[in-house]
Formats: sequence, C-alpha cells, structure tokens
Amino acid sequence: MSQVREREETPTPGWKRGAGWGWIWGPDDEVGALNCMTPASILRAFSGIREGRVFDLGVLLDRGSFLSPVHPHTEVIAFRTPEGTKRQQDLPFMDPRTNTQALAFMSSLVMLSDHAGTQIDALAHVTAGADNHWYNGFHAEGSGGDFGPRKAAGHTTPPIILKGHLLDIAGLTGVPHLPDETPIGRDLLTKAVDRAGVVIDPGDAVFVRTGSLGLWGEGGHDHELLRGPDSSGLTLEGARFLVEELGAALVASDTSMVEVFPAVDGRSWHPVHEYLLIEQGVHMGELHNLEELASAGVTTFCYIALVPKLRGITGGFAMRPIAVV
Repeated sequence: MSQVREREETPTPGWKRGAGWGWIWGPDDEVGALNCMTPASILRAFSGIREGRVFDLGVLLDRGSFLSPVHPHTEVIAFRTPEGTKRQQDLPFMDPRTNTQALAFMSSLVMLSDHAGTQIDALAHVTAGADNHWYNGFHAEGSGGDFGPRKAAGHTTPPIILKGHLLDIAGLTGVPHLPDETPIGRDLLTKAVDRAGVVIDPGDAVFVRTGSLGLWGEGGHDHELLRGPDSSGLTLEGARFLVEELGAALVASDTSMVEVFPAVDGRSWHPVHEYLLIEQGVHMGELHNLEELASAGVTTFCYIALVPKLRGITGGFAMRPIAVV
C-alpha cells in the first residue's frame, strides 16, 4: 500500500488538507508557508542527523554558466588589481615611499542576476493580473519600487531549517536524467514517495530530482546540453499534490524552473510558479544539485539554506544550501 495513503495526519499551524497554506498569516505577512517553522520543527529537522555528513547542494557558477533564458548572465570584473593600484597610486596607502613591502590587493565588481546559480525564489518573484499582484495581495503600485519589491522580497526570507525529502524521479524511471519536457504529476510523485519509503509531514521540504544537473559539469557551460533536460519538471497537478495533500512548505528541484516547460496544465505559461509563490506562499528552490544525495541513497535529511540579506532581491542567488544526515 502507498506510503502516501498510509501517512498519519500531523497537526501543523497554517496548513489545511485539501487547501494547503494560502494567505492566512495576516495582511502584513511576507514569509508565507515558512511561518510554520518553530523551535519544535527545527529540533525535529536536526533530530534526524545521525552521521554528521554534509552534502553541498549548490552548483558552481561563473560568467558562462547556464540559467533560465529570462535572466541576465554573470560578469565578474576586476575592480582593483595589484598592477593597477601600484601604477595609479590613487590610494594614499599605496604610495611606494611608505608602502615599503609593496603590498597590494585585488577586489572585484560582480554583476549577476538574482536568480543565478542555486537559488530560492522570493514570494515577490512572480506577479499576476492587471494590478501585477503577488503573494498576500501586495501589488506593484503599492509595494513596487525602482530598487526591487518592497514587500515579500528575498531579504524577508528567514533562515530555512526544514526536514527535507528527496523524490528521485530519474532514479524511479531508471534513467540518468529525464527526457526533455517530462511532466511530473501526482502519479510519478506518489511512486517516488513509495520507492523512497519516506513519510512527508506538513511543514517539510520536498526535492524533486530530474537528473539534469548530472550534466552540469564544472560550471554549467554546455547550454545546449542542459537546455533540454532542464525543461522537465512539476505539473500544476503535481505541485498541488505536494502542497495540499502532503503539506510541503518548500518545493525544490534540480532545474532552473522546477516546473515542466512548456506547461501542460493550468491557465498560464508558468502555472506552478503562480500557484506556489502567489497563491500558496511556498518558496521554490531551483538548480539544487541533488546528484550526490541520490548516489548516496539519501532520502531524508536536514535542509539548511540562507538567502542573501540584500534588500529588494527577487530571489536568493549563487547559494550554497546544504543537506545534513
């Protein structure tokens, strides 16, 4: 019998079977489903640590790395170099008469998308309707701005410590990575839960592996190789199942979009983003490297992620979240 059907209900503040989370935390809330994190839930996440092994879920990022085509690419520019600081002498302490040891330094200017590399989408990332509203009814006219959204932006995402579960769809189907544009709905997710033997409680995080990051290499430079497998992902039906029936408080994947593209259900071109971020207030983790977890046979772990505390970002970027077992 399915592990999903056998699971016991775990009372979780804010979550309702058949409805999920939604706009239930008050008119000023900017956190969404992550409000369910409590000292008790954090201790529960830590309680599963037995071995002290740490798995790095971040991908290495540079100026040639693959990312969703809607975002700008990364540039790292030398702002100060040893040669330049010594030659220009525009800094008083670089005067060779006093800098007798010829010390110098290097610093860089980094320009990149706030959705580059391993990332967590902020609740303000996607808008809908003529009023361009996002989670909890915040909208562009009232809460937008020239320097990023002023409500539910990435810097409002709290430190995330959740019990996480890996649903290995590629492993389930016996392939290194899923074929292009593979939709992942309720049926595949249920089979993956049963195969993993996990019990997903409301307030847990769910990670869906397509196997696409097995093609990342050192820095994700082969865009043509990655683009096809990156198009596989959740359907709206699958996302609803994870949130409304299992109670996922964070949904993540190893692709740049989490959802299948082009979409196969729903009413918009990104129905899973619309559903999770706007309607449910569920953060989305993208480009999480799940390869080492899958190879080690890890299905349940403590997930820890910290979003950059940079005001106005629409997603945590170039992140290095970890899974601890």
